Amino acid sequence: MEIERAVRAIREGELVVYPTETVYGLGADALDPAAVERVFEAKGRDRSKPLSMAVPDVEIADEYTELTERERAFMREFLPGPVTVVVEAGPETPEELTAGRSRVGIRIPDHELALALLGEVSPITATSANVSGNPSVRRAAELDPAIREAAARVLEGDSGTEETESTVVDVERGEIHRRGALAGRIEDWLQAEQ
Repeated sequence: MEIERAVRAIREGELVVYPTETVYGLGADALDPAAVERVFEAKGRDRSKPLSMAVPDVEIADEYTELTERERAFMREFLPGPVTVVVEAGPETPEELTAGRSRVGIRIPDHELALALLGEVSPITATSANVSGNPSVRRAAELDPAIREAAARVLEGDSGTEETESTVVDVERGEIHRRGALAGRIEDWLQAEQ
């Protein structure tokens, strides 16, 4: 029932807080520039910093991006999981999401509730549910009042089984932009697959 309400909220352009295996995320329709703008407003985030998008699986990621074979192989190895993969954005991806860049981060969270949500509505934004500059949260009770107020729904569930945020990696360029969960394994894969 809560998932249905959250899906309806996202389809209506509203924001939803959802748990992942790392931290709580702030979701909105990633293809709706106005909804993406609401995420930036809620977080107080600099518009020059792109947002990632969450999808339920690699096949759906392929629909909204221009994946290479190397990226697909990497995603099959590490996703779902605490990894954000930076890939070439597809033509439907609004520049509000990517901050005008040609690439976008893709996240497939390894969390039952997040995947249930994404199975009903995707892609959605994948960014931490916190005011920019403040720590990410692993419990709904820790949500900043400004985020709670901005969100139409908060899906509560166990979050944060991983002790750190997702690793952000550009597989094609062999670059790790942010070290987080699984960073060592990712480095090994990138070196082995050169």
